[in-house]
Amino acid sequence: MATMELLVNIVAKIFPEFSLMWLAEETKRNLPLELDFINEAHNTERVRRMFSHFPWLQVPEIHWDLTTRRVMTMQFCEGGQVNDKPYMEKNGISAMEVSSRLGQLYSEMIFVQGYVHCDPHPGNLLVRQGSQGPTLVLLDHGLYTELTDQFRLQYANLWLALIRRDLESLQYWGNQLGVSGELYKILSCIVSGRSWTSITRGIDRQKHTKAEGSEIKEFASQHFPLISQILGMVPRQMLLIFKTNDLLRGIESSLGTRGAARSFITMSRCCVRAVYEDQLKHCANWWSRMVVVVRACFAQSAITVYQTYLWFRTKPLVGRLFRSANTA
Repeated sequence: MATMELLVNIVAKIFPEFSLMWLAEETKRNLPLELDFINEAHNTERVRRMFSHFPWLQVPEIHWDLTTRRVMTMQFCEGGQVNDKPYMEKNGISAMEVSSRLGQLYSEMIFVQGYVHCDPHPGNLLVRQGSQGPTLVLLDHGLYTELTDQFRLQYANLWLALIRRDLESLQYWGNQLGVSGELYKILSCIVSGRSWTSITRGIDRQKHTKAEGSEIKEFASQHFPLISQILGMVPRQMLLIFKTNDLLRGIESSLGTRGAARSFITMSRCCVRAVYEDQLKHCANWWSRMVVVVRACFAQSAITVYQTYLWFRTKPLVGRLFRSANTA
């Protein structure tokens, strides 16, 4: 750890435009937690209770009598890696359903519970066919971040602005998260993993393409000092969210489901739920509570209408009618 701090300081001296001290600070804070198996066991138990309402999620049980700070013993769980498409095809597992359930789990983690498993790489996520469709197995609970309510709501509002293409709100919530001026555009690209062009056109309508991926990589290589500056400006809890998002996008790319409209619907529902549940906490009387409930119902109904529209578009005959209407 001391070596890493030394190297970061040397880089900062030679290249002052690179601000990487946040990386050393975050690693220093999180590494001891990942190496403490008692901490990991407690995280495992907590997340199992928290998401027990998902019948398709399995979190291994801990054998406490065989667990210490240096050794953890837990239940053996079967399954293939979540990005193993041949395994999924062989076992009749729907990649789209796996992606949808993974999105549902992480949307609730981030926007509703504020307790996030930050290492969802394929080795930590298994999948197998269950009685109710795909069963997800979540492993390795050493690295979690606990979001403050303030950050959780700011982040939820930022995502709602992204999905709605509300540029004024995007700038406002970017500023609330510590990123001022026109830098909110780059922050929006980092958060969504999409180009600014796709954001302004609607990320729920523009599929992610290889060309867009190449454009993003080129932009990142050319503006790394600026991106590094933004990473140093945002709240520390956002850094692990960025890492988590990147890992989830990697899984979606492997499954061929990245940018699917279903994922935005799930995310929108959790964002709306988070925002309106917070408003209910601050209502002074029954009338204001009723107003908030009505607004929340209206927002969820609007999402349902859009979901129904998307469902109709997937039907061959209706889809052709929609396309004909759009080209007319």
